[in-house]
Amino acid sequence: MPQYLVAIHHPDNYDASLEDEAMVRDIQALNDEMAAAGAWFFAGGLQSAPLAKSLRKQPGGQVLITDGPYIEAKEHIGGFWILDAANMDEALAWGRKAVAACRASVEVREFLAMPAD
Repeated sequence: MPQYLVAIHHPDNYDASLEDEAMVRDIQALNDEMAAAGAWFFAGGLQSAPLAKSLRKQPGGQVLITDGPYIEAKEHIGGFWILDAANMDEALAWGRKAVAACRASVEVREFLAMPAD
């Protein structure tokens, strides 16, 4: 079964301390619903974007490490689910529920199928 990333996008100035009990309950209810449906594979929240480190390949095989997310944007990924879903339509149905539970924008992407050895 294909796997999909359902990523929650937060504005750079997102303050997680403002997440109220109702939002936490809604997210947990969604997690429970996903698990009961057999879709839930993994989920996780991420620390704020300013705490990220970016690594970039440099000439000569060196790696440059800098503070902050790799892409400079007004949003960043704040958390995500990895779901088992039959198809994109099913993954989008979970994504719609994630938008409501997280009160945030969501991106859904299918993982590339890796060839078996």
